[in-house]
Amino acid sequence: MSPEHERLFDEFVAGRYAALRRTGYLLCGDWHLAEDLVQTTLVKLYARWSRLQAPEAAYGYARTTLVRTYLDIRRRRGSQELASADPAVLLEDGRDDGRRDAAPADPERRLALLAALARVSPAYRAVLVLRFWEDQSIESTAAALRQSTGAVKSATNRGLAQLRGILGDSVHEIAAG
Repeated sequence: MSPEHERLFDEFVAGRYAALRRTGYLLCGDWHLAEDLVQTTLVKLYARWSRLQAPEAAYGYARTTLVRTYLDIRRRRGSQELASADPAVLLEDGRDDGRRDAAPADPERRLALLAALARVSPAYRAVLVLRFWEDQSIESTAAALRQSTGAVKSATNRGLAQLRGILGDSVHEIAAG
């Protein structure tokens, strides 16, 4: 890879690492596994970096790779999910990458929502994280997951229903803000 490509890759990693790690955590509920997911993603991205036609689209490619890597690991591991004991650490780095945050501002509501999200099945969680935390369109979520837009809409509805079922009566308190 040329020195210029190396520099651009280093800048990308420095600027997007925290956001990728946060997305990884939302997917798996474990900071250590999130780190592993990001590292695997960056290795795959590095291998393709010089061939990217539009380096400004690298974050979308990285996010897609991250989600697919997570889903591949989930398929291999079966149901050995280990949720983090403390979902409050979601914002431990204190950074805001400027993206819309769909979680409630109240910390208690945020904790309840994150704990419930950790109990949603992995495939539905991936859709919910991309659609609502990452603020992706149905089309970009479908492309990232290699699904049809109809499958994403269906998974969104089912994932939200699962989330509502987990939250029970507290869903009205969270929505009331």
